[in-house]
Amino acid sequence: MDHAQARSWLATALAEARAGLAEGGVPIGAALHAADGTLLGRGRNRRVQDDDPSTHAETAAFRAAGRQRSYRGTTMVTTLSPCWYCSGLVRQFGISRVVIGEATTFRGGHDWLAEHGVEVVVLDDPECVELMRDFIGKHPDLWNEDIGA
Repeated sequence: MDHAQARSWLATALAEARAGLAEGGVPIGAALHAADGTLLGRGRNRRVQDDDPSTHAETAAFRAAGRQRSYRGTTMVTTLSPCWYCSGLVRQFGISRVVIGEATTFRGGHDWLAEHGVEVVVLDDPECVELMRDFIGKHPDLWNEDIGA
């Protein structure tokens, strides 16, 4: 995958992360794109806002996309390496590629995804890293609750 395209898709996920932070939530955003690049769905972690521990950014984007006949060729873009829950969603539905803004502050299941044939692109985006470092520094209890530490 072309890194310029991946970075332009990351902008949508970053906008969702910023919106989540502004709402008092965990600043993680995601977007699901079709094989042709069409944006199917976007979302953000809304665990705090909705009092729902299952509303991670990837699941929100997935739900917003609605049912698809197939997920072959789709790309999940997320600002942070996906946790095991969201990695399982990618595997369960056969999402072909995951573009990750950063895996510095949290290394989720993306190595496992790669081992199982999912194309993984880690962008090491400095804004994604800064968003999470700042959030974790200010809200360690909230972060640890979400990540299951």
